[in-house]
Amino acid sequence: MLKKGRRSKFRPEFPGDFKFDYKDPQTLYRFIMEGGKIIPSRISKLSHTQQKRVNDAIKKARNLALLPLGTHAYDTFQRPEAISPKPFELD
Repeated sequence: MLKKGRRSKFRPEFPGDFKFDYKDPQTLYRFIMEGGKIIPSRISKLSHTQQKRVNDAIKKARNLALLPLGTHAYDTFQRPEAISPKPFELD
């Protein structure tokens, strides 16, 4: 018999075949600490494969200057605006 109410080990919002895009800094910012370090998988609740994809996407975004590089840059770098998931309506 399966237990009900058991939490999953991995995040449900990122399925196994989710592609982390280096051109989407808003999503990648969720996996970066305040000091600029990449959050480890035991904290981010990503699988090993997903963590590798996130790391590669973050490093590529840093090389293209879409994300800041280093701790000093995080003090002066502007975070991208959060895009609302709900579409706006014209009245």
